[in-house]
Amino acid sequence: MNDSANKKIFALNLQRLMQIKGIDRRRLCDDLKFKYSTVSEWLSGSKYPRIDKIEALADYFGVLKSALIEEKNTPVSNISGLLQSYVRMVPVFESVSAGFGAYASNEVIDYTPIYIPSAYEAENTICVRVKGDSMYPKIEDGDIIQVYKQESVDSGSIAVVLLDGDEGLVKKVVYGKDWIELHSINPMYPVMRFTGEDILRIRVVGLVRKIIKSCD
Repeated sequence: MNDSANKKIFALNLQRLMQIKGIDRRRLCDDLKFKYSTVSEWLSGSKYPRIDKIEALADYFGVLKSALIEEKNTPVSNISGLLQSYVRMVPVFESVSAGFGAYASNEVIDYTPIYIPSAYEAENTICVRVKGDSMYPKIEDGDIIQVYKQESVDSGSIAVVLLDGDEGLVKKVVYGKDWIELHSINPMYPVMRFTGEDILRIRVVGLVRKIIKSCD
């Protein structure tokens, strides 16, 4: 099979998976941090992706790599059922603190369906309804954040942290040589810097993976 045919097969497979999952190329680019122009070239059949990009797409859609690169006649209903099996009902907590057990009450206020192919990732994912405007306009009051539980994040990441073991915060975490800063996006809120032993007051408990905007 020639290179042109491979590009066409990949383009058709990608288009079909995007249609079944109900996403457009802008969302695909945002979710996977791909360039819009690159995805456009894939979809038009003018360019073929590198293997690492194919693997990322396969993980994203919850399919084997062959579903993207091989010519198949798999019924759409079969693929749709496979994708639906990866939709998890993730608990939504009323606050950051409640979601991470800082308070006595861990009451779940709702469940929301989220596409998560990995069972392990699903087990370590929660959602939290955000209160306040410190991260406005990226995260607004009433928005729901999808959080993956982990104890460290890269500098500059938006994360969930616990201050003094009980106050839950959503902030951009920035590291220095001997300090940690918690940044709000809203300029009305000052930067919180911790140095020396005060660094121990901060505990990262999760990485913000996605923001689900409030419909109110």
